[in-house]
Amino acid sequence: MTPTYPFPDPVIIDAEVFTALPDALRRPGVPSYWAEKNRRGQPADSFLEGPSFDRAGNLYFVDIPFGRVFRASPAGEITQITEYNGQPNGLKIHQDGRIFLADYQNGIMQLDPDTGSVTKVLGDADTEGFKGVNDLHFGRDGSLYFTDQGQTGLQDPTGRVYRWEPDTGALTCLIDKVPSPNGLVLDLAEHVLFLAVTRANAVWRLPMSPSGRVNKAGLFIQFSGGRAGPDGLALTSSGGVVVCQTGMGLVWVHDVLGRPIAVVRSPRGLGTTNCAFGGPDGRTLFITESDSGSILRAEFPEHLGISGAAMYSGAI
Repeated sequence: MTPTYPFPDPVIIDAEVFTALPDALRRPGVPSYWAEKNRRGQPADSFLEGPSFDRAGNLYFVDIPFGRVFRASPAGEITQITEYNGQPNGLKIHQDGRIFLADYQNGIMQLDPDTGSVTKVLGDADTEGFKGVNDLHFGRDGSLYFTDQGQTGLQDPTGRVYRWEPDTGALTCLIDKVPSPNGLVLDLAEHVLFLAVTRANAVWRLPMSPSGRVNKAGLFIQFSGGRAGPDGLALTSSGGVVVCQTGMGLVWVHDVLGRPIAVVRSPRGLGTTNCAFGGPDGRTLFITESDSGSILRAEFPEHLGISGAAMYSGAI
């Protein structure tokens, strides 16, 4: 007997390569401290993460091992914006155009795209050093939510999620018992923070009270298999959660209840790390594929009704 499920199978969509890091910008055979510690000494010519669009339709993204930030034009032409002494993991653009980086080595940084200068704006929590910040997300009021992952995991479930108000400097730890917090995104009402928990292979749901505290944190989606787990998150215009399952080469699109409605497959490697909605109608998903140093693109058919939510920092 064929089993029946409470919802239809997700639609499978094969992504295509939008652009790839050109040979002139790759570092084949060049050692890096990041690769030495994370790849057991095996060199990596790049490791791309943190895609974020500006209002002109340019896609910014980072390269962790070599401390670089790139910009891809709407036509896919890639330009290096800066190279500095750091390990940028995530990138988000403030509504006023400021570009912020989550830098594992240094903390929260600000990038001037015109000069390439990178400045530290938050390096610790009241003199206590971060474990290693990973990803970031802006609320509509300008508050910056970011994860402090470090080397946490099931062996050490002490990763943290913070909310920081850049204009006042107020810093609040929302939760401090997470085994590897990674990507994060607020729901449409900004009452719930969805959190990728990589080493638990899960996405958590963190309801926030009117006072700003996290209450009744719970499991939202549980994955299995792969070499890593959920990494970057995005939100659809209907409140669904998009999950990059790095180590599986998949990006899952869920409805507001967490039911899978589409899955995007990588045509290259398994390192589907982060994603961002773009394009003129917001129905195109751009994905960093870190194994091959590529940016993938997947356009959702109109009948699926999948498009990106208008984020505080976005160009949609």
